Amino acid sequence: MDISSIFNKFYMSINLIETIQVNLHYPPLQKIDPNTQEVVIDNTKPDEHRFSQAAIPAVLTGLYKYSTTDEGAEHILRGDISTNWVSLYFKDTTNEVVQKIASYSFHSNEDTLTRMNEIANEAIRLIRENMKPGATMMDVKDFMSAQTNTILLFLPDALHMGELLNDNTLDDNTNKMEGPISSLMHKIGSAFSNPANEAELHK
Repeated sequence: MDISSIFNKFYMSINLIETIQVNLHYPPLQKIDPNTQEVVIDNTKPDEHRFSQAAIPAVLTGLYKYSTTDEGAEHILRGDISTNWVSLYFKDTTNEVVQKIASYSFHSNEDTLTRMNEIANEAIRLIRENMKPGATMMDVKDFMSAQTNTILLFLPDALHMGELLNDNTLDDNTNKMEGPISSLMHKIGSAFSNPANEAELHK
C-alpha cells in the first residue's frame, strides 16, 4: 500500500467539529493563532461564542483520547448512546475540565456539563453514521485519528487539555499550524501513529 492510499484510508469526508457546530446551532469557531495559542475573542459577541469555542474542541479532544483504547473505541461504536460520555472521556479530571470550560465561557458548571454531553452525544451519532457496515474498533480509531489535527486547530491553550489528558502533544503548537508542509507533516504523523489494536501490541 503506497502512502497516498494510507492517507486516503485515514481522512474521512466529514469535518466532525464543523458538523457538530452547525447541527447544534452554535456560532462558528475560530482557529487559534499558532503563535499565541489563543483565539482573539470579540467581547461584544454573546458568551455562546466562547462556549462553542471551548466546549466543542475540548469534548472532541477527550473523545479522541478515549478512542485510542480498544475499550473506548468499542464503546463509541456500540455503547449506550445515553451514557454520560464526558465522565468517560475525562474520568478523574471531569470536574476540572467542566470548571475550565465554564470559566472560559461564563456559564454555570451544571449547564456546561449538560451541554458538553449533548455535544458528545452528537459526536457519537455522527461517528456511527459515518461508519461502514461491519465497522470495527480500528475503524473508529482511524476515524478519530484523521479528525485530530483539525480539532486541535480550534482548541484554546487556556484550557490546558494536554495537561488534563496527560498528553502534552495536544498542546504542541505544531499541531495548530496550517499550510502545505504542515499538512504533509500531520499526515505523515497520523500514518505512523495510527492507534494499534491493544491485543496486537501484547502478542
